[in-house]
Amino acid sequence: MSLAKLAPIAFIPTSNAVAARAFYEHTLGLTFVSADDFATVFLVGPAQTMLRVVCSGDVTPAPFTIFGWEVTDIHATIAELTAKGVEFSRYSFLEQDEAGVWNAPEAQKSPGSKTPTATLSRSRTTRPDYRPLSAIFTGSVFGGKQAAPSQAW
Repeated sequence: MSLAKLAPIAFIPTSNAVAARAFYEHTLGLTFVSADDFATVFLVGPAQTMLRVVCSGDVTPAPFTIFGWEVTDIHATIAELTAKGVEFSRYSFLEQDEAGVWNAPEAQKSPGSKTPTATLSRSRTTRPDYRPLSAIFTGSVFGGKQAAPSQAW
């Protein structure tokens, strides 16, 4: 049996389910499905991919992207999320523009796209071709400080 044509299920850890739900549902606008002691479940995107934000105790945010979105206008998306209190990471080892967008090397680009990326790092809430919007979540959503959902997703 091949999994190639079956719907994926995404998992993101959190140690603060309440902050994670508020962030994903209200800040990012994901469709809430259910919540229990194990996970908070959302549906994402046109294919309605299931995202399970899993309660996992202490969480150390990964230093790389674990989840992302393809957006048609990366700068407009960054502006909209920034207005909602989301901050984007800046890295000294990457050449990023004033909004935090990095243009990936040719080898990392999706076919037919210019593939700039921006890393969503945290939120202060209680973080014309398709371009990936990467997400590195830190802050209160993972269970860190209330003001820093980058560790809280």
